[in-house]
Formats: sequence, C-alpha cells, structure tokens
Amino acid sequence: MSSEVDAARAAASQADSDAPTLFDKIVAKQIPATIIYEDEQALAFRDINPQAPVHFLVIPKDRNGLTRLSKMDESHRALVGHLMYVAQLVAKQEGLLPGFRVVINDGPEGCQSVYHLHLHIMGGRQLTWPPGC
Repeated sequence: MSSEVDAARAAASQADSDAPTLFDKIVAKQIPATIIYEDEQALAFRDINPQAPVHFLVIPKDRNGLTRLSKMDESHRALVGHLMYVAQLVAKQEGLLPGFRVVINDGPEGCQSVYHLHLHIMGGRQLTWPPGC
C-alpha cells in the first residue's frame, strides 16, 4: 500500500471531527499560505506540493459540514457552485486559458488527505489521462 493511501486512510479517521482542519487554520491566518484570491465565501491559495506548473486550491472559508463532496446536501449547492466559479476565475487570472483540470478527491479511496472540501486546479502544461493518485 502506498504512503498516499495510508495517509488518506489516517485522515479519514478524523473526517467527522469538529477539530479545525489545516484549511481552517489557513483561513484563520494561523498557518501561512500564498493566497491568490479571497472573497467572503472562498479562498484560493497555491498548493505546497504542486503537481503541475500551476496548482492551487479553492476552499470554502466556512466548512459547515462540507468535509467531502459526498457529504454535500441541498444547502451546499450555491456554495459549491461559487467554488467552481472561483476556480475558473482564478484559472483565467493564472493564464490557464489553454486548459486546466479541476480535481476533487473524495474519501480514502479518492486519496483525500484533508477533510475540508477543496478543489485542486492544475495547469500550465499538457495534462495526461488517466491522472492516477
């Protein structure tokens, strides 16, 4: 089993905890991040382990029970739509008009490592398929 899968399974054990996530701490400015966009609902910042020349994350500032996409309910529809809007807006600002990828990892088998919904936006080179883990 790979270390990424081990880390994802370990993170899943904390998924329903009310403890602040790494991303909650970034929103609260307790942990530094290179923030490239912020509004009242969303925050975008550069990934610390980029998988492409441009790789940033878009997160909701208030987790509000949205730990993973499969936990989404009717009350989250507008917020998730806003996150997608922010993803394309920042992708354009980052010069990714030739194309980019949006990835949402969900659960341990999806290699989710932080249980606070987040979108990975990657581009700046030709991306291959399938993406793998």
